[in-house]
Amino acid sequence: MFIKRTAVATGWCSRFLSQQRQVHIEAKLEKLGIVLPPPPTPAANYNITCHANNGILYISGHIPFTYIGEKHEQKLLTGPVGENAKSLEEGKEAARACGLNILATLKKELGDLDRVSQVVKIFGIVNSTNDFKMQHKVLDGCSDLMMQVFDKPVGYHARSAIGTNTLPLDITVEVEAIVQIVTPK
Repeated sequence: MFIKRTAVATGWCSRFLSQQRQVHIEAKLEKLGIVLPPPPTPAANYNITCHANNGILYISGHIPFTYIGEKHEQKLLTGPVGENAKSLEEGKEAARACGLNILATLKKELGDLDRVSQVVKIFGIVNSTNDFKMQHKVLDGCSDLMMQVFDKPVGYHARSAIGTNTLPLDITVEVEAIVQIVTPK
């Protein structure tokens, strides 16, 4: 009898806690003043996400769309980072925009950002001039956002950053992610 009641209580408690947690990240975003943009859609023949075994979710490369003005007009951040080009801070802003778009995709895909149990890896490609050697610092724009939203240990992730002399549409940076998610039972 005790075991059955405990199982029932535990089941109820788990559902209750998951419902409680359901608004945790949403409330944090609101408290931080972060408004997620509309989730992007694929621009070619690929999926924006791909579910793998064991709750691993691969998120395709996201580009730095920002939304400005009262009409939320879409603006694409373009151009390389480096000497006689965009500053490190502008590069970080572009990486943060990619991170916001990744969060919007996660929200659309999962319905609840609290289903993210671990940001596993962030990979970023930075459009750079030949003299620019701080690609890892540009990616801090995305990494800092993930830590701000998810905290340790969930937001703390592995990361790679590389530079290139061009990216599609002349975008400043492209970021993809791998996350571990809680799968519904």
